[in-house]
Amino acid sequence: MMAAEKPAQPATASTPSTPLALPGPALLFCPADRPDRYAKALAAADVVVLDLEDGVGSGAKDSAREGLIATLAAMSAVTPADSARVIVRVNALGTPEHDADIKALRATPYRMIMLPKSERREQVDALADWKVVALCETPLGVLAAADLAAAPNVIALMWGAEDLIAAMGGRTSRHADGRYRDVALHARSSVLLAAAAHGRPAIDAVYTGIADLDGLAAEAQDAAASGFTLKACIHPSQVPVVRTAFQADEAQVEWAKRVLAAARDGGAIAVGGQMIDAPLIRQAEAIMASIA
Repeated sequence: MMAAEKPAQPATASTPSTPLALPGPALLFCPADRPDRYAKALAAADVVVLDLEDGVGSGAKDSAREGLIATLAAMSAVTPADSARVIVRVNALGTPEHDADIKALRATPYRMIMLPKSERREQVDALADWKVVALCETPLGVLAAADLAAAPNVIALMWGAEDLIAAMGGRTSRHADGRYRDVALHARSSVLLAAAAHGRPAIDAVYTGIADLDGLAAEAQDAAASGFTLKACIHPSQVPVVRTAFQADEAQVEWAKRVLAAARDGGAIAVGGQMIDAPLIRQAEAIMASIA
């Protein structure tokens, strides 16, 4: 699923001073112990997450790290630009696997990591050598989202529903009809607001119903309309659905064109009986940007 290129260089200790813009909107997870899938995943998605954590069984952690290190040999056709589209999800800080993950990553070209169960600013500060996607998927993590987003090396926030509910002793994140329960919606909104407040991209959680592409489309459309920059996928079949969902539809584009055309005259304007002011003009600009 992943990318590689020139021989790996040692990681430097410089902390990124500005957020890195992530390509989007489709982010695809790939188990790191399946290097045969790296290239396919990278070809399918905008961003690939090579997973050393939940996507890899406890007995396959070493082979997953070996797969990462072997990427250069297995992915000789991958360019430096491709490797910049790769994020590696490491195991959580404080686990026996985390230090081994970081050691393995230093032998690869990958410099973006996803930190699961991010809960405290000190955790991401301790990873100053890395660009970090902070995954807020515990009660503490959701409550600390704003502090995490403020860290200089944090380039994006993501939230996770299933780990969050499990951490609270809950049974399911969704109602029988597929709607998120209120606590999950609160977490989703909290992480989105925290990311936006600090100018970071926000990544919406995975949709676990692989065969339910209609449900995925509806959720991805809501994510795009709400301000998420990316949505996480767990199967390549979800990628085109997410890409389509993040593009404005014809009716939205037509409305945006009319708004922007009218706005050229300046001042308060009315379009289709709706009073248009600066915030709606910015929304129209966002709609047009989605199809650019």
